[in-house]
Amino acid sequence: NSVWVSTDHDEIETVAKQFGARVHRRSPEVSQDSSTSLEAIREFLNHHHEVDIVGNIQATSPCLHPSDLIKVADLIQKEGFDSVFSVVRRHQFRWSEVKKGENKMTEPQNLNPAKRYRRQDWPGELYENGSFYFAKRHLIEKGYLQGGKMAYYEMRAEHSVDIDIDIDWPIAEQRVLSFGYFGKEPLKEVKLLVCSIDGCLTNGRIYVTEDQKEMVSYDYRDIVGIDLLKKRGIQVRLISERDCSKTLSAMQLGCVAKVSATNKLQVLEDWQKDMGLSWKEVAYLGNEESDVECLKKAGMSGVPADACAVAQKAAGYICKSNGGCGAVREFVEHIFLLLEKVNAARRQ
Repeated sequence: NSVWVSTDHDEIETVAKQFGARVHRRSPEVSQDSSTSLEAIREFLNHHHEVDIVGNIQATSPCLHPSDLIKVADLIQKEGFDSVFSVVRRHQFRWSEVKKGENKMTEPQNLNPAKRYRRQDWPGELYENGSFYFAKRHLIEKGYLQGGKMAYYEMRAEHSVDIDIDIDWPIAEQRVLSFGYFGKEPLKEVKLLVCSIDGCLTNGRIYVTEDQKEMVSYDYRDIVGIDLLKKRGIQVRLISERDCSKTLSAMQLGCVAKVSATNKLQVLEDWQKDMGLSWKEVAYLGNEESDVECLKKAGMSGVPADACAVAQKAAGYICKSNGGCGAVREFVEHIFLLLEKVNAARRQ
């Protein structure tokens, strides 16, 4: 019924409101380093007597999928559960801990070493992953987030990332880079990739010879990436704000290109309409402020690692490679990865 951000921080409040959330200002008593989520939720309920069910979504789980939350809400509202929490299946053998100085042996906890089986053949165990906790008001008022008629909700492994310590951060980042954030329309088959030439296909540098001829450099891996897209039936078109016709002619890519483009978004919209494509069928790789609106429109968007800050913020994927140094090939592989997920979902 409503989405709230609980915080005592002015900047977080501003950002939350920009994205359409309502804000509950936490008191200093529940804003300490040692404060628990339960304490903050109970304080919230004291100010909002109209709320009878709380879904506590943990900010440390960035890969949570909204469809999971919808299903969990149904478990409470339609199937009568008092609390539902998230779990993930893990295939890990556990052994008892032997503390230093103790004169005893470790013991298996969830396996028989004499009949050890392969972990991939074992159904595994369910572990709380801390992604979310849903509970009815009467439980929370008693000091519980889990209780009464309980149910777990098993999340997919790629959606289950919990940031507790520093080493978890790059893992979460890689999951997001590989699978993207969620909540938008389902991805469709990509039929067009539009790539900005300067700073993506090339490194953005222009070399001038003594006789005033311009030269640019590019990475052959990016050319291979473009060829792979073409072999899969995906069109590749190029765009540039400057007149680089001679450069394109020398590269012999065989791609439709628009140079001297003063309005990249207008060019992109014209191509999209002429080809009869939805935005979900368009991918865009850019690197400059002039690419931002195109990055926002495209169903799949990416930038090189050295793209400007506003372009990075607008993109769905940030390459590890710089422009002109393999970024195009990397983005192509990212496209193939996501399309494989689409095809796998169709097969199911």
